[in-house]
Amino acid sequence: MPRYDKVLRPEDVFLTAPRADADVRIAVVVQMTTPDQSKFSYELNRDLIRTAIASLHEHGASVALHDVATDSEPDYAEVAAADGILVLGGGDVDATLYGHFDPVPNEGGKDRRADDREIAIIQEGIEADAIMLHLCRGSQLLNVACGGSLIPDVESADLNPPNLHKGAKGSPLFLDEEVQLVEGSRVRELYGTPTLTVRNGHHQAVDRVGEGLRASAVAHDGVVEGTERIDNTWIIGVQWHPEEADASKADRDILFAEFLAQVRARKSVPAV
Repeated sequence: MPRYDKVLRPEDVFLTAPRADADVRIAVVVQMTTPDQSKFSYELNRDLIRTAIASLHEHGASVALHDVATDSEPDYAEVAAADGILVLGGGDVDATLYGHFDPVPNEGGKDRRADDREIAIIQEGIEADAIMLHLCRGSQLLNVACGGSLIPDVESADLNPPNLHKGAKGSPLFLDEEVQLVEGSRVRELYGTPTLTVRNGHHQAVDRVGEGLRASAVAHDGVVEGTERIDNTWIIGVQWHPEEADASKADRDILFAEFLAQVRARKSVPAV
Protein backbone atom coordinates (compact mmCIF):
# COMPACT_ATOMS: atom_id res chain seq x y z
CA MET A 1 0.00 0.00 0.00
CA PRO A 2 1.53 3.37 -0.99
CA ARG A 3 2.29 5.87 1.72
CA TYR A 4 -0.28 8.64 2.15
CA ASP A 5 1.78 11.83 2.06
CA LYS A 6 -0.66 14.33 3.53
CA VAL A 7 0.71 15.80 6.77
CA LEU A 8 -1.68 16.15 9.68
CA ARG A 9 -1.61 19.72 10.99
CA PRO A 10 -3.07 21.42 14.08
CA GLU A 11 -5.78 23.11 12.03
CA ASP A 12 -7.00 19.65 10.99
CA VAL A 13 -7.77 18.59 14.55
CA PHE A 14 -9.05 21.74 16.26
CA LEU A 15 -12.72 21.67 15.27
CA THR A 16 -13.93 23.10 18.57
CA ALA A 17 -12.89 26.03 20.74
CA PRO A 18 -12.35 26.08 24.50
CA ARG A 19 -15.17 27.37 26.66
CA ALA A 20 -15.02 31.00 27.73
CA ASP A 21 -14.56 29.82 31.31
CA ALA A 22 -11.75 27.35 30.57
CA ASP A 23 -9.55 27.35 33.66
CA VAL A 24 -6.81 24.80 32.97
CA ARG A 25 -4.39 24.24 30.10
CA ILE A 26 -3.59 20.73 28.92
CA ALA A 27 -0.54 19.74 26.88
CA VAL A 28 -1.69 17.14 24.34
CA VAL A 29 1.34 15.12 23.22
CA VAL A 30 0.88 13.02 20.09
CA GLN A 31 2.60 11.47 17.09
CA MET A 32 0.45 13.11 14.42
CA THR A 33 2.11 11.60 11.34
CA THR A 34 3.75 8.19 10.98
CA PRO A 35 6.49 7.36 8.45
CA ASP A 36 4.46 4.72 6.62
CA GLN A 37 0.94 6.05 7.12
CA SER A 38 -1.96 5.09 4.88
CA LYS A 39 -5.00 7.20 4.18
CA PHE A 40 -6.86 5.04 6.70
CA SER A 41 -4.30 5.54 9.49
CA TYR A 42 -4.09 9.27 8.72
CA GLU A 43 -7.85 9.71 9.00
CA LEU A 44 -8.07 7.46 12.05
CA ASN A 45 -5.40 9.42 13.93
CA ARG A 46 -7.03 12.72 12.89
CA ASP A 47 -10.43 11.65 14.17
CA LEU A 48 -9.09 10.33 17.49
CA ILE A 49 -7.19 13.55 18.15
CA ARG A 50 -10.23 15.63 17.22
CA THR A 51 -12.42 13.79 19.71
CA ALA A 52 -9.86 14.04 22.51
CA ILE A 53 -9.43 17.79 22.01
CA ALA A 54 -13.19 18.32 21.77
CA SER A 55 -13.68 16.42 25.03
CA LEU A 56 -11.07 18.52 26.82
CA HIS A 57 -12.74 21.68 25.52
CA GLU A 58 -16.16 20.41 26.59
CA HIS A 59 -14.91 19.81 30.12
CA GLY A 60 -13.44 23.30 30.50
CA ALA A 61 -9.80 23.00 29.41
CA SER A 62 -7.78 24.76 26.77
CA VAL A 63 -5.30 22.75 24.72
CA ALA A 64 -1.71 23.18 23.56
CA LEU A 65 -0.86 20.55 20.93
CA HIS A 66 2.66 19.11 20.87
CA ASP A 67 3.45 16.96 17.83
CA VAL A 68 6.47 14.72 18.44
CA ALA A 69 6.71 13.67 14.77
CA THR A 70 7.95 16.97 13.29
CA ASP A 71 11.54 17.94 12.48
CA SER A 72 11.55 20.34 15.43
CA GLU A 73 11.89 19.16 19.00
CA PRO A 74 8.76 19.68 21.11
CA ASP A 75 8.84 22.57 23.55
CA TYR A 76 9.59 20.49 26.65
CA ALA A 77 9.41 23.53 28.95
CA GLU A 78 5.95 24.40 27.66
CA VAL A 79 4.75 20.83 28.17
CA ALA A 80 6.11 20.85 31.72
CA ALA A 81 4.43 24.20 32.41
CA ALA A 82 0.97 22.92 31.44
CA ASP A 83 -1.54 22.11 34.16
CA GLY A 84 -1.81 18.52 32.93
CA ILE A 85 -0.52 16.24 30.17
CA LEU A 86 -2.51 13.95 27.85
CA VAL A 87 -0.43 11.48 25.80
CA LEU A 88 -2.32 10.08 22.81
CA GLY A 89 -1.74 7.32 20.28
CA GLY A 90 0.11 6.80 17.01
CA GLY A 91 2.33 4.09 15.58
CA ASP A 92 4.12 1.12 17.09
CA VAL A 93 6.78 1.65 19.71
CA ASP A 94 10.30 0.73 18.54
CA ALA A 95 10.73 -2.77 19.97
CA THR A 96 14.44 -2.30 20.67
CA LEU A 97 13.48 0.17 23.40
CA TYR A 98 12.27 -2.76 25.50
CA GLY A 99 14.89 -5.29 24.43
CA HIS A 100 13.12 -7.01 21.53
CA PHE A 101 15.39 -7.29 18.48
CA ASP A 102 13.54 -9.85 16.35
CA PRO A 103 11.23 -8.81 13.51
CA VAL A 104 7.82 -7.61 14.69
CA PRO A 105 4.83 -9.03 12.79
CA ASN A 106 2.30 -6.45 11.59
CA GLU A 107 4.58 -3.59 12.61
CA GLY A 108 3.54 -0.13 11.47
CA GLY A 109 4.14 3.53 12.18
CA LYS A 110 7.45 3.07 14.00
CA ASP A 111 9.31 6.34 14.58
CA ARG A 112 12.16 6.12 17.11
CA ARG A 113 12.51 9.90 17.19
CA ALA A 114 8.88 10.28 18.33
CA ASP A 115 9.33 7.49 20.90
CA ASP A 116 12.39 9.11 22.45
CA ARG A 117 10.67 12.49 22.68
CA GLU A 118 7.53 11.12 24.30
CA ILE A 119 9.47 8.97 26.74
CA ALA A 120 11.49 12.04 27.79
CA ILE A 121 8.23 13.94 28.40
CA ILE A 122 6.72 11.06 30.38
CA GLN A 123 9.81 10.55 32.53
CA GLU A 124 10.01 14.26 33.29
CA GLY A 125 6.32 14.23 34.17
CA ILE A 126 6.79 11.32 36.55
CA GLU A 127 9.71 13.09 38.22
CA ALA A 128 7.65 16.27 38.59
CA ASP A 129 4.55 14.34 39.74
CA ALA A 130 2.53 15.84 36.89
CA ILE A 131 -1.11 14.88 36.40
CA MET A 132 -1.01 12.68 33.29
CA LEU A 133 -3.39 10.53 31.27
CA HIS A 134 -2.05 8.14 28.62
CA LEU A 135 -4.21 6.48 25.95
CA CYS A 136 -3.27 3.44 23.81
CA ARG A 137 0.27 4.07 22.49
CA GLY A 138 0.58 6.59 25.32
CA SER A 139 -0.10 3.82 27.82
CA GLN A 140 2.48 1.57 26.13
CA LEU A 141 5.07 4.35 26.25
CA LEU A 142 4.33 4.96 29.93
CA ASN A 143 5.20 1.33 30.59
CA VAL A 144 8.38 1.45 28.48
CA ALA A 145 9.40 4.74 30.14
CA CYS A 146 9.22 2.89 33.47
CA GLY A 147 11.44 0.05 32.22
CA GLY A 148 8.63 -2.33 31.27
CA SER A 149 8.18 -4.31 28.06
CA LEU A 150 5.47 -4.79 25.45
CA ILE A 151 3.96 -7.73 23.64
CA PRO A 152 5.24 -6.81 20.15
CA ASP A 153 2.27 -8.39 18.37
CA VAL A 154 -0.73 -9.68 20.27
CA GLU A 155 -2.03 -11.53 17.19
CA SER A 156 1.01 -13.82 17.07
CA ALA A 157 1.39 -14.22 20.84
CA ASP A 158 -0.69 -17.40 21.10
CA LEU A 159 -3.40 -15.84 23.21
CA ASN A 160 -6.97 -17.12 23.51
CA PRO A 161 -9.55 -16.30 22.34
CA PRO A 162 -8.25 -14.84 19.05
CA ASN A 163 -9.24 -11.36 17.88
CA LEU A 164 -10.15 -10.27 21.38
CA HIS A 165 -8.40 -6.89 21.15
CA LYS A 166 -9.04 -5.82 17.55
CA GLY A 167 -11.23 -6.75 14.63
CA ALA A 168 -10.31 -9.76 12.52
CA LYS A 169 -8.81 -9.21 9.08
CA GLY A 170 -11.45 -7.78 6.79
CA SER A 171 -13.53 -6.51 9.73
CA PRO A 172 -13.58 -3.03 11.31
CA LEU A 173 -10.48 -2.32 13.40
CA PHE A 174 -12.30 -1.40 16.60
CA LEU A 175 -14.50 -3.64 18.69
CA ASP A 176 -16.07 -3.61 22.12
CA GLU A 177 -14.15 -5.61 24.71
CA GLU A 178 -14.89 -6.27 28.35
CA VAL A 179 -11.95 -5.68 30.69
CA GLN A 180 -11.64 -6.41 34.38
CA LEU A 181 -10.81 -3.45 36.60
CA VAL A 182 -8.41 -4.43 39.36
CA GLU A 183 -9.76 -3.99 42.86
CA GLY A 184 -8.05 -1.08 44.61
CA SER A 185 -7.05 0.61 41.36
CA ARG A 186 -7.98 4.18 40.52
CA VAL A 187 -10.01 3.17 37.46
CA ARG A 188 -11.99 0.63 39.52
CA GLU A 189 -12.74 3.34 42.07
CA LEU A 190 -13.60 5.81 39.32
CA TYR A 191 -16.04 3.60 37.42
CA GLY A 192 -17.33 1.77 40.48
CA THR A 193 -17.62 -1.56 38.70
CA PRO A 194 -15.49 -4.72 38.45
CA THR A 195 -15.76 -4.81 34.64
CA LEU A 196 -15.97 -2.20 31.90
CA THR A 197 -16.75 -2.52 28.20
CA VAL A 198 -14.16 -0.51 26.29
CA ARG A 199 -13.43 0.32 22.67
CA ASN A 200 -10.31 -1.54 21.59
CA GLY A 201 -8.19 -1.94 18.47
CA HIS A 202 -4.59 -2.74 19.36
CA HIS A 203 -1.95 -5.24 18.27
CA GLN A 204 0.64 -4.34 20.93
CA ALA A 205 0.12 -4.27 24.68
CA VAL A 206 1.89 -4.07 28.03
CA ASP A 207 3.82 -7.25 28.87
CA ARG A 208 6.16 -6.88 31.86
CA VAL A 209 4.80 -4.04 33.98
CA GLY A 210 7.36 -1.30 34.53
CA GLU A 211 8.90 -0.25 37.83
CA GLY A 212 6.64 1.98 39.89
CA LEU A 213 3.53 0.88 37.97
CA ARG A 214 0.78 -1.60 38.76
CA ALA A 215 -1.81 -3.19 36.52
CA SER A 216 -5.21 -1.54 36.86
CA ALA A 217 -7.17 -3.33 34.13
CA VAL A 218 -6.79 -6.80 32.62
CA ALA A 219 -8.40 -8.48 29.61
CA HIS A 220 -10.03 -11.88 29.83
CA ASP A 221 -6.93 -13.45 28.21
CA GLY A 222 -4.68 -11.89 30.86
CA VAL A 223 -3.33 -9.04 28.71
CA VAL A 224 -2.75 -5.89 30.76
CA GLU A 225 -5.16 -3.18 29.58
CA GLY A 226 -4.34 -0.42 32.07
CA THR A 227 -1.61 0.69 34.43
CA GLU A 228 -1.13 3.40 37.02
CA ARG A 229 1.79 4.83 38.93
CA ILE A 230 1.89 3.71 42.53
CA ASP A 231 3.65 6.63 44.21
CA ASN A 232 2.53 9.51 41.98
CA THR A 233 -0.60 11.55 42.61
CA TRP A 234 -2.46 10.64 39.38
CA ILE A 235 -0.69 9.08 36.42
CA ILE A 236 -2.96 6.70 34.51
CA GLY A 237 -2.55 4.63 31.35
CA VAL A 238 -5.33 2.82 29.50
CA GLN A 239 -4.79 0.63 26.45
CA TRP A 240 -8.25 1.26 25.03
CA HIS A 241 -9.58 4.23 23.04
CA PRO A 242 -12.18 6.24 24.99
CA GLU A 243 -11.76 8.86 22.24
CA GLU A 244 -12.91 6.53 19.43
CA ALA A 245 -16.13 7.58 17.66
CA ASP A 246 -18.16 4.56 18.78
CA ALA A 247 -16.78 4.40 22.32
CA SER A 248 -19.16 5.18 25.16
CA LYS A 249 -19.30 8.96 25.55
CA ALA A 250 -20.53 8.49 29.10
CA ASP A 251 -17.42 6.46 29.97
CA ARG A 252 -15.16 8.93 28.14
CA ASP A 253 -16.73 11.79 30.08
CA ILE A 254 -16.07 10.01 33.37
CA LEU A 255 -12.37 9.54 32.55
CA PHE A 256 -11.75 12.99 31.08
CA ALA A 257 -13.72 14.73 33.83
CA GLU A 258 -11.68 12.94 36.50
CA PHE A 259 -8.43 13.79 34.71
CA LEU A 260 -9.37 17.47 34.73
CA ALA A 261 -10.65 17.28 38.32
CA GLN A 262 -7.21 16.03 39.34
CA VAL A 263 -5.59 18.81 37.29
CA ARG A 264 -7.76 21.43 39.00
CA ALA A 265 -7.08 19.98 42.44
CA ARG A 266 -3.33 20.21 41.77
CA LYS A 267 -3.64 23.77 40.43
CA SER A 268 -5.53 24.90 43.53
CA VAL A 269 -2.69 23.85 45.84
CA PRO A 270 -0.38 26.81 46.50
CA ALA A 271 3.21 26.36 45.39
CA VAL A 272 5.64 25.74 48.25
